[in-house]
Amino acid sequence: MAHRAQFLRDRQVAAIEKILNLNHEPPEESEARQDATASNGLVSKTTPLLDSNGEPIWKVLVFDNLGRDVISSVLRVNDLRGWGVTIHLNINSPRHPIPDVPVIYLVEPNASNLQLITADLSRSLYCPAYINFLSSIPRPLLEEFAAQTAAAETADSIAQLYDQYLNFIVAEPDLFSLGLGKEVYWALNSNQIKDEEVDTLIDRIVSGLFSVVVTMGAIPIIRCPKGGAAEMISAKLDRKLRDHILDSKDNLFNNSSSALKQSSAAGIPHSRPVLIILDRSVDLVPMLSHSWTYQSLVHDVLKMKLNRITMEIPVDENNPSKGVTKKAYDLNSSDFFWAKNSGVPFPQVAEDIDAELTKYKEDASEITRKTGASSIEDLQNDASSSAQHLKAVITLLPELRERKATLDMHMNIATVLLKGIKDRQLDNFFQLEENVTRQSKTQILELINDPSKGTEPLDKLRLFIIWFLSTEQEVSRADMDRFEEALKAIDVDTTPLAYVKWVREITRMTMMTAAPTQPSQQFAGGELLRGFSSISNRLADRFKDGALGANFENLISGVKNFLPASKDLTVTKITESLMDPTSASSSAIAKTENYLYFDPRSANARGVIPPSASQTRGGGGAGTTGPSMPGSLSSGLGTSATFGQRRQGFSEAIVFTVGGGSMDEYGNLQDWARRSSGGGGGIGVGAGVIGVGGVVGVGGGGGGGGAGSSAAGFARKRVVYGSTELLNAEEFLLADLMKLGQESR
Repeated sequence: MAHRAQFLRDRQVAAIEKILNLNHEPPEESEARQDATASNGLVSKTTPLLDSNGEPIWKVLVFDNLGRDVISSVLRVNDLRGWGVTIHLNINSPRHPIPDVPVIYLVEPNASNLQLITADLSRSLYCPAYINFLSSIPRPLLEEFAAQTAAAETADSIAQLYDQYLNFIVAEPDLFSLGLGKEVYWALNSNQIKDEEVDTLIDRIVSGLFSVVVTMGAIPIIRCPKGGAAEMISAKLDRKLRDHILDSKDNLFNNSSSALKQSSAAGIPHSRPVLIILDRSVDLVPMLSHSWTYQSLVHDVLKMKLNRITMEIPVDENNPSKGVTKKAYDLNSSDFFWAKNSGVPFPQVAEDIDAELTKYKEDASEITRKTGASSIEDLQNDASSSAQHLKAVITLLPELRERKATLDMHMNIATVLLKGIKDRQLDNFFQLEENVTRQSKTQILELINDPSKGTEPLDKLRLFIIWFLSTEQEVSRADMDRFEEALKAIDVDTTPLAYVKWVREITRMTMMTAAPTQPSQQFAGGELLRGFSSISNRLADRFKDGALGANFENLISGVKNFLPASKDLTVTKITESLMDPTSASSSAIAKTENYLYFDPRSANARGVIPPSASQTRGGGGAGTTGPSMPGSLSSGLGTSATFGQRRQGFSEAIVFTVGGGSMDEYGNLQDWARRSSGGGGGIGVGAGVIGVGGVVGVGGGGGGGGAGSSAAGFARKRVVYGSTELLNAEEFLLADLMKLGQESR
């Protein structure tokens, strides 16, 4: 069975491609083909539309900032051209008329964009217009747009108007963000933000999550802790889904229901996913930690944005005086090396680059041997190659060139990463954080005072906050004064610590210290030694031969080569306790025992009425004093889960953190999902596990009764991870903790 099309990214790409194809529905297929497609959960593919002469329909694409981010994270310019897009423009930029050319708008439904669209059409910039909103347009705005269109007499220029439910950004196959900016955590925990602004932010989060659920095609069970923004979001999303289900005229989940029926008939187990919504305050450590995986290092050291890496490289490695130049690399879905190695420890990445480079050389040598050429480059320029090998050469050369370009790109990235690791001594910081609870106050203070420990003072602040939030040792006011003085002495702004002190008192009750779940990984062949030895000279020599440059050996000397212990973060433990309760630890089960339970398909047709921020914040702002976190929204919403619902297992989950997401958490969740696939799981009881709307079993609230299914426990586990915004440690410190620290003083 094909699993690839199940990925969130593939579903979003299919939806975008349909928009680029003027929302053209694919031709009707045979009933058997449709049944097979539905049962496999595959997204049907479309082909570009042609005009009456058999030529592609060329068109203009106009987007706003969010539309640009949504598209650019999954498609490149060549992809757009393949769908007939000759030019793409931002709606806020000056644009010139391109008459009689269709235009596709992909924008947020707001008053500003509607006015710009009306102005474009009244000036006859393009015609006709295919208008696509990233989320559902509110009725008042739609009526206002209709009035504008009538006044400007531009109705004849509008060919289509669609709600597309695509207001989320996909970075990896099952990783998304809502693109809400760096300061969501600050906004939800600040006492300076008005209730109306919090309500607007919550509504945007709900809208984004609704779009993710629509794209995935299944209505989830929603679980969340009591209190906080997570509960408000859960209640509003539950109500939005209920209201949508009741609108039978335009139910976006009818197709998914049909697909579930087809798959059930085919004997393929399907379960409704669980949507776990968590406040960021449940665990701040992953937002600040130093990681040792390729993906996290790229995100931390190279500041990756929308799958594009922009880094500075020397113009001449042997002559630093010539300065540096900026180089941008795109990481896309066709990057075989990134797909294989993004989540693995960095030493393994180094080993795999070496292996792939050796394989490339062998394949290139095989071609040149058959044709008699001395190298691939000569072969490309030689028109007199043996005719009998010409077909093989034509077939293999493009693939070899693409492989070589991909490997060169990752070798360049690895070179810059290694320099960052060595300069900042990130291997040392990661090693300390792996066993941070064993560090004493004296050891932490000595590290802060040691000028030889890295070139970036912010790394020391990150390590101290992680230790402070994790340690069981009592830290007195005098101790804190000494730590703050030491940090200030190395030019670190200690403002965030005022807020972190408050967080420590709360998160010590929510964080779950994670002991290793299994021994450290072993590399195939045992070529990389365990412990803390340097990367072998053999590997360094082969990298040099592979064109990484003469400085590579100097870069890696002293960089520690070790494999991280396999341990689960707090969010992963929460996910395990809700997805696979029979395998979860008792401590994790205890933490989630009182999580609220929302089932939009339950018998309680209208659910609960979500309150506004002013009701849940008590009118005193997010920072009012009390036993809860600043920004805690205690409303008593939701439904307490029954015993059967608490022990209900799931094979699929969407984990969403409110206030910032971490590459570490994403990687940790994917590691857990791989380890857990094929093992035991939850009970999987009632209609909440199989089917939609009581297709199989009968059970109140989706988990109370019925025959149930063990599919959730034995099926392949899948976890989709998302957040309001994916942030690296520096962004979270400066955009959120710094501001909250200023308010806490």
